[in-house]
Amino acid sequence: MSLLLVWITCVPCVSMTPIIGQSKSTQTGGSAVVASGLGEGQRLLSRAKRGWVWNQMFVLEEFSGPDPILVGRLHTDLDVGGKNIKYVLAGEGAGTIFAINELTGDIHAMKRLDREEKAEYTLTAQVVNADTDEPLEPPSEFIIKVQDINDNPPQFIEGPYRASVPEMSAVGTPVTRVTATDADDPVYGNSAKLVYSILEGQPYFSIDPNSGKFALHGMDREMREEYLVVIQAKDMGGHMGGLSGTTTVTVTLTDVNDNPPKFSKSLYEFVIPEDLPVGKMGGKVKANDRDIGENSKSTYSIVEGDDQNMFEIITDSQTQEGILRLKKPLDYESKRAYTLKVEATNIRSEPSSGGPFKDTATVKIVVEDSDEPPVFSKPMYLLEVNENAPINTVIGTVTARDPDSTGSFVRYFIDRHTDLERQFNINVEDGKITLAKPLDRETDMWHNITVTATEVRNHSQISRAIVAIRVMDINDNAPEFATEYEAFLCENGKSGQVIQTVSAVDKDDPIQGHNFDYRLVPEMLNNPNFTIRKNLDNSISVLAKHDTFRRQKQEMYFLPIIVTDNGNPPMSSTNTLTIRVCGCSKDGIVQSCNVEAYVLPIGLSMGALIAILACIILLLVIVVLFVTLRRHKNEPLIIKDDEDVRENIIRYDDEGGGEEDTEAFDIATLQNPDGINGYLPRKDIKPDLQFMPRAGQHSGPNGVDVDEFINVRLHEADNDPTAPPYDSIQIYGYEGRGSIAGSLSSLETASSDSDQNYDYLREWGPRFRRLGELYSATFLYSS
Repeated sequence: MSLLLVWITCVPCVSMTPIIGQSKSTQTGGSAVVASGLGEGQRLLSRAKRGWVWNQMFVLEEFSGPDPILVGRLHTDLDVGGKNIKYVLAGEGAGTIFAINELTGDIHAMKRLDREEKAEYTLTAQVVNADTDEPLEPPSEFIIKVQDINDNPPQFIEGPYRASVPEMSAVGTPVTRVTATDADDPVYGNSAKLVYSILEGQPYFSIDPNSGKFALHGMDREMREEYLVVIQAKDMGGHMGGLSGTTTVTVTLTDVNDNPPKFSKSLYEFVIPEDLPVGKMGGKVKANDRDIGENSKSTYSIVEGDDQNMFEIITDSQTQEGILRLKKPLDYESKRAYTLKVEATNIRSEPSSGGPFKDTATVKIVVEDSDEPPVFSKPMYLLEVNENAPINTVIGTVTARDPDSTGSFVRYFIDRHTDLERQFNINVEDGKITLAKPLDRETDMWHNITVTATEVRNHSQISRAIVAIRVMDINDNAPEFATEYEAFLCENGKSGQVIQTVSAVDKDDPIQGHNFDYRLVPEMLNNPNFTIRKNLDNSISVLAKHDTFRRQKQEMYFLPIIVTDNGNPPMSSTNTLTIRVCGCSKDGIVQSCNVEAYVLPIGLSMGALIAILACIILLLVIVVLFVTLRRHKNEPLIIKDDEDVRENIIRYDDEGGGEEDTEAFDIATLQNPDGINGYLPRKDIKPDLQFMPRAGQHSGPNGVDVDEFINVRLHEADNDPTAPPYDSIQIYGYEGRGSIAGSLSSLETASSDSDQNYDYLREWGPRFRRLGELYSATFLYSS
């Protein structure tokens, strides 16, 4: 058996130690030699009787030179005495990345290697017969590792960074953590050993050089809110020659409430007119806060100087200003200046601050005098007047004064929009209200008028007051029945029965209420039929004195009753109660109140009688309509036998007479009933003298001689001065003069040139211009 020897070469300036391990297949019976060196400088390192094989080879990454780099050398103890053998290499990169000299066994790297792309290659070596390619030894596997060099700088994959931290945080408060990565081998050498440092951002921030923990020193946001910090990561442990990478960290300081509100001025002065309406703004104050957001918001309050509760201050949520407003009207004449102390307090407070921040300021308010309108002594006046008060009666007085220091005179007027009927007047000087027209409480109990007061020197200053005038009642209306009563009395009624209950009403309204007195008129005091009885509810009952009432004797009774009120003076009226005598059932239910009911048959009820009467009326209406229609039916002018069929003369060659020929020839128009029956006078005119025509020749009943008939009628018409010529001889062969509508054609060859001028069509617009051109051309062509 022979053994395979390994020659390991080293790149200049880089010492390499071969790593020899146990082979997968051990050869015996030979010797192995391990040599090191370059080129021809090979020397024998060891020799053993037992064979061994290599495990790993090393080659530097990124090595670039004019010639391929020698990775190692294979040698076998069979390669002696010029035996015809060759070395074969197989596996990853064999033939492309790695090449072997078949004769010498030298392995070279043909390309520049990058450990970050592939860190190791697994290959297989074998010795074969150069002539027959028969393996002389079994294949052996070995690994070529790419040895790392520092060729990758650190990188911040997650950068750039943003971080926030509350302002005024303690020194060393962590802000964030930055991490850089290095693609070099973290095991071999220091190529991936990183060290962090701050290039920009000191002395505010610090960083742990090994972990990348980022911390800050105590800082104030109000001084600076944002910082840009540049951080570097350097490999090779930070030593010279190492590669580096940088990133940025934007640090924002978040606000904390560490600043109190501060008024821009310690003293505010406002001038407010005294006529400023309640609720309107009188001035603004502002407390500034260097904080932001909720930490800068404040509320305002009045803490001193507003003993009369005249003012209030609210906070504008948008501008964070304090709005000073009026709660009560100002009066220059009573107080002309106010001094207030206003406080602004932060809404939020930090627990460590010990309480909310606040600040105070003084506000001085000067009241400016304004020309105020007159002021009435009362906002509303209530006056009373009797409805019978005479004209010019003084109802009451209204008073107003000018509140200004000048004290102008005041004039009074009634707003006539509230007194359209002009029932009241007012004295412009002293405000006395008088009656202008009589009043009637029953028509209007209340009158609400508006009185205006105006300064004499300034008519624009006007005040108004409501004056409610109540019209007091007097007893000027007599009582009367509440309704128009009609009582019914049963014939079979009992003596003393109540016929009707009567009550009264009075338009007056006395304070003590109504109390009516009822009595019969003096001439009816001894009335033998009826009497009255007073009830407790201010009404009376009418009672019958006997039970012998009969409709045949007297159907209706009238009972006059006098009603008197309790006014001063009392008023009374006479009202008549109508009482009908009716037939009633045994239960006292009224059935009939008419006398005629007694002469009717006993077996017929009122409903049956009404039905019979309706049928009779309906028959009469039908007969009248039938007779009327018969009278309006047209009768023929000539009475002739049914066998006489010679009524019309028909010409079948008549072409017609146009629109004027509106009647067909009918011999009935020539006939007159008096032709047979004698003369009948005309009914449409009144003749001046009576003319008795002579008897004409009569035609037989079964025939008519037209020529003789026409001659007779002409003779009668010529000799009758009262008869217009209704009958005449008509020529039915005349076709007429044509239609009154004219020709249907728009082109008349007989028209003059002026009639054929169609230029007006062009003036109607572009839609008729073409039509005008066509008609003009047609006219020229026809000419």
